[in-house]
Amino acid sequence: MKVIMIFVLAIYFIASLFLFLYSLTQLTLVWKYITKRKRFKVEKEVEETFKPHVTIQLPVFNEIYVVERLIDTVCNVDYPLNKLEIQVLDDSTDETKDVIARKVSEWQARGYDISHIHRTNRKGFKAGALEEALDFAKGEFIAIFDADFLPKPDFLQKTIPHFNQSNVGLVQTRWGHINRNYSLLTKLQAFALDAHFTVEQVGRNASDGFINFNGTAGVWRKECIVNSGNWSPDTLTEDLDLSYRAQLKNWEFVYLEDVESPAELPPVMSALKSQQYRWTKGGAETARKHIPNVIRSDKSLGIKWHGVMHLMNSGVFVCILLCAILSVPLLSIKQTLPQFQNVFVIASVFLVSFIVLASFYLTSVLKIKGKSITTVFEFIFLFPFFLAMSMGLSLHNAIAVIEGYLGRKTPFVRTPKFNINVDDNSFKKNIYIPNNIGWLSFLEGLLAIYFAFGIFKGIQMGDFGLLPFHLMLFLGYSLIFIYSVFQFKPQNA
Repeated sequence: MKVIMIFVLAIYFIASLFLFLYSLTQLTLVWKYITKRKRFKVEKEVEETFKPHVTIQLPVFNEIYVVERLIDTVCNVDYPLNKLEIQVLDDSTDETKDVIARKVSEWQARGYDISHIHRTNRKGFKAGALEEALDFAKGEFIAIFDADFLPKPDFLQKTIPHFNQSNVGLVQTRWGHINRNYSLLTKLQAFALDAHFTVEQVGRNASDGFINFNGTAGVWRKECIVNSGNWSPDTLTEDLDLSYRAQLKNWEFVYLEDVESPAELPPVMSALKSQQYRWTKGGAETARKHIPNVIRSDKSLGIKWHGVMHLMNSGVFVCILLCAILSVPLLSIKQTLPQFQNVFVIASVFLVSFIVLASFYLTSVLKIKGKSITTVFEFIFLFPFFLAMSMGLSLHNAIAVIEGYLGRKTPFVRTPKFNINVDDNSFKKNIYIPNNIGWLSFLEGLLAIYFAFGIFKGIQMGDFGLLPFHLMLFLGYSLIFIYSVFQFKPQNA
């Protein structure tokens, strides 16, 4: 029994150490964000004269609620029509394809070079559609938008001039959120994404580190895509995969924090979970594929470290889950093995990770919302809920990550779009929402009870060191369970 306890303690310590190192890495990004932000400026002369041929690709699959809005918005982008091509890459199996055909015909009649490319096999999913269409794309540059995006009219005017340097392979813009204030769930997603699109992307780009194309709202140089091996469906995050292949070939990426591309956030838990599953599993698959390449590259040690931690960021959920599950028996182990008190003291130091993360997200909030007392109070309210929700998603995401590390292949499952902006239950009319509650949701409910027991046990034993952690876990898993149960579509809906 003592051996088992020591083993549990060792696993908890290792998982906590990884979280601590990851948080310190994030802290360095905060420093770089504050002190070394690149200011990408393009001479006005270049901006006015550099008008290459651009192809906008719109990969869609069963997007009946948003596809018309997408096409209309993209066709209103301010760019010379004789230099603009639009490809709607449609893998739809429902009436979305008829809606697209009708809408494309309308814009063709107005003189737009827009085509409807419909596939019937979904080979390679999004990556396959992008790869096939690239062969006959007319543009020297390829802009990509997912179905939930609403690019602003000046998008190409602000991005294309940055390709005046021949080694620039990608220009990525910051995501905005049209339904940020729809619910607590969307506010927490915006809270997390804003940090990525400010501190992380800018911090890495400012230090010439690896950044990633975010799958949408960016522009590629066609030559860069081809030179880097083209789109590949062998991971669920084809965007991250191609980003690393291109940067390992020394293509330069430009990140424009001040250019916002608005989009819709998933308003229901089932949609969020499908998105998180794809992102975290795809991240793990890409880590497995590229970490050896990053380590063997000619980059500096600091860039390699940040690249490895970037690729391993989805592994955070595995460590959170391990720490969470082991933290309850740890209450008894602390009393049974008093000779390891020094280890517990060292492990408690790792709690500074939460302080580091607070500075990371506060920096982002102050950038997006402005420096004010109101912003600080909003942060104080949202940060605990964000931590709790992240912990609550750790089981779901850890399963995805482990599958990715083990090489277990699963289909690309796209995130349903909704086109709702008011606080109502109209999402239940969405035909893409699953009409059953999965077994994993019930397991999340059981974990909420498990951590409630941890709260009770800690109070009973007079050990309050892990009490805040267990409170957050109980809140997080309870929220995930409640959202999963009450935001599904009944059979008769």
